Amino acid sequence: MSEDIPQKIVARFPPSPTGWFHIGNARTALFNYFFTKKNGGVLKFRLEDTDKERSKSEYADDIVDGLKWLGVQIDYSSPYKQSEHGDTYKKYIEIMLKNNTAYVSKEEVKEEGQRAEVIRLRNPGKKIKYQDMIRGEIEVDTTELGDFIIAKSLTEPIYHLAVVVDDFEMGVTHIIRGEDGIYNTPRQILIQEAISAPRPVYAHMPFILNEDRSKLSKRKQGELVSLSYYRKQGYLPEAMVNFLSFCGWNPGTDQEIMSMDELIENFDIMKVQKSGAIFNKEKLLWFNKEYIKRLPLDTLKKEIAEKLSKKYSYTDELLNKVITIITERINTFGELEKYVAEGEFDYFFLAPVPVKEMIIWKKDTDFSIPKNNLLNVVKIIENIPDADFSEERLKSILMPAAEAAGKGSMLWPIRVSLSGKEKSPDPFTLLSILGKTESLSRIKTAINLL
Repeated sequence: MSEDIPQKIVARFPPSPTGWFHIGNARTALFNYFFTKKNGGVLKFRLEDTDKERSKSEYADDIVDGLKWLGVQIDYSSPYKQSEHGDTYKKYIEIMLKNNTAYVSKEEVKEEGQRAEVIRLRNPGKKIKYQDMIRGEIEVDTTELGDFIIAKSLTEPIYHLAVVVDDFEMGVTHIIRGEDGIYNTPRQILIQEAISAPRPVYAHMPFILNEDRSKLSKRKQGELVSLSYYRKQGYLPEAMVNFLSFCGWNPGTDQEIMSMDELIENFDIMKVQKSGAIFNKEKLLWFNKEYIKRLPLDTLKKEIAEKLSKKYSYTDELLNKVITIITERINTFGELEKYVAEGEFDYFFLAPVPVKEMIIWKKDTDFSIPKNNLLNVVKIIENIPDADFSEERLKSILMPAAEAAGKGSMLWPIRVSLSGKEKSPDPFTLLSILGKTESLSRIKTAINLL
C-alpha cells in the first residue's frame, strides 16, 4: 500500500435506483472494489433514493443483482438509504444555521408567483485546492458559486448536502467517481468545512464513450448501456469485469486476460487515464470468446447443452463431437441461442433436404458430374470400417479421389449433401461427426435428387 494512503480506507458506491444499472456505474463500482480490496479497506453500499417519483425497487434490485453477478463481494444486507436519514440531514442543517454557515433566504417561485424560504450556504468565497488521485492538483475559485442552495427546507436537503452528510456519517475517506463529479466537488468541500467534516481523498475517472467519442447515454442507446442487457445476451461476468477494468486503465503490461484476483493485485488508481475510455464492443466480444474457451469442459458442455436441448434431441456422443466446433463459432452464449433458433446448426441434428441446384459445384454445368462423384464417395466410405471413421482417416482416403476428380467437383457436393448449406464445416469434419451410417444416408438422398 502506498505510504500516502491511510491504513483505514472507507469508500462508497452510491447509485440512484432511478434506472437500470448503467455499465459506467458498474465500472465505478469495480474500481472502488479493486482499490479497497487491494489496500485492505472497506467498500460500503448506499442507495441515493430521495427521488421518490423515479426511485423504484426493481432498479435497486437490478443494481444489487448486477453487482453480485460481477463478483463485487460487499455487504448488501442493510444498505444505507438516503430516504431513511431525513432526521440526520435536519440535524446538520440546524447546526449550520446555528453556526451561521448557512441562512434562510426567501426566493421567488416563478410558477406560483409567490416567495418561498430556502436554505443557502454562506460561501466564504475562497480558492479551494485539492489533490485528485487521477488528475493531480485541482484549484477552484468558489467565489463565482455565490451562496448556493443546500436545502429547500429543514427536511428537504438537496444532493450536495445529502451526500456530504452521508459520506461523513459513513466514515468515507476516499471518493472514486465519474469525472462529472469534479463540478460538484468545490460545493461539497465548502459544505464539509461548514459542518467540520474531514475532506475525503478524491479520484475522478474518465467517462466511458461511444466509438464516436460521444457519451454513453440511456436516452440515445437505451438498454445497450445497461449491464442487464449484456447479462441477458449471455456474456460471462468474468469477461465483463475484465473488459470494464481496461476501460480507462491497464496494468502497464501486455497481459490482457486477468482474473478478479489479478485485477485487484495489479490495480493502481494512479494509472487510470484522464481522457475518455472507448466502449469497444468488438473488444468485449473478444474478451468473452476468450473466457468461453477457458471454461472447464463440464461447464462449457452444460451451457451448450442447455441451449441445444431447447430444439434438438441428441446423444452425449454427438454433443461431445460438436462442442469444439460450436465454441469456435460463438462469441457469447446469446449468439448460440440465436443460431439455434435460426437453424444454423440444424445439420448436426436433423437430416437436411438439400436444394438440387445447390449440390452442383459452381464450375460444373452437368448434374451428372456431382452424381457420379457422390456415387464414387459412397463406394469409398462404405469400405471404411466404422471404427476408423475419423476426420484424419477420411481425409487421407478421400482427398486423392477429390484431387483426381477436381476438389470442388467432389468436396462441394459432399458438404451440401451433409449440411444442406453453402456454409458449414468442411466435409471431412461433417463426415466424422455424423458417422458412417448417417453420412451415407444423407449422401444417397442427394444422389436421388440428382
